[in-house]
Amino acid sequence: MTGAPARLLAWLVVLSTFLTACTPAVDVNGTAAAQSSAAASAPPIAGDVATHAPATVPTLPPAPAPAPPPAPAPPPPVPQAFALNLYQEGDFVPQYTFDWCVAASIQMAHNLIDDTGGASWAAPAQQSELWEMARARSSNSFNGANPRGWAQVLTEVGMGPYSVVSVATYEDTLQTAARAIAETGRPVGLVMWSGRHAWVMSGFESMGDPAQFPEFQVTGIRVLDPLYPHGSGQWGPSPEPNSLLTPEQLATQFVVREPRRWSTDLPAGYLLVLPVAA
Repeated sequence: MTGAPARLLAWLVVLSTFLTACTPAVDVNGTAAAQSSAAASAPPIAGDVATHAPATVPTLPPAPAPAPPPAPAPPPPVPQAFALNLYQEGDFVPQYTFDWCVAASIQMAHNLIDDTGGASWAAPAQQSELWEMARARSSNSFNGANPRGWAQVLTEVGMGPYSVVSVATYEDTLQTAARAIAETGRPVGLVMWSGRHAWVMSGFESMGDPAQFPEFQVTGIRVLDPLYPHGSGQWGPSPEPNSLLTPEQLATQFVVREPRRWSTDLPAGYLLVLPVAA
């Protein structure tokens, strides 16, 4: 029995040694360090107050919106066909003698301007009186009525003011006459046959409205020849009243004034008895 207790005692000694080696050493400082480490690694609890304010990030103003692109400019207007005609049935008056073309043109100008429905000017006696008025206000070696007397009578009887102008080029002459009709609503006198005859321009057709396009193109001219239907063997037939002539057709009888036909300070050119805006 003595051997068994001795072996038992030896095993107890060995076992106590193993237990001592496996038990961690614990002291006060070790316990506090462990607790501090655990607290530091623990997540924050709701309601805790931060000890430091967060860093302030500067707020930049918003960038200005880019300006919208400019609207494209509208395309320039394109000239369109334009027409103006003062003529109405009954406005035409024939000249009653081969000398009275200016007086008949004055009567027709009155009829073209007066659209109130009143009686037209057409009487031969009145035409004779207007002829004498125009001749008295003219200086003409042929003892007739010149463009200046024509313009002065038109003004005196209430259809003016009218003036006599000379234009150097044919195209500018047509533009000048058409623009005057459009601006005043009154007809233009055309000094025909190099200064020997009188017509009335009562309207026109063009590419472009003269009020909108300074360089409009005249494509047609409305005319009244008081000598109709007789015409001239030298210059050609008289067009029917209210005829629309092309510039080329008009140019066969509407030419530059011959200087010897009328002594004037106006330069040589195409002569117009032109309505002027009051």
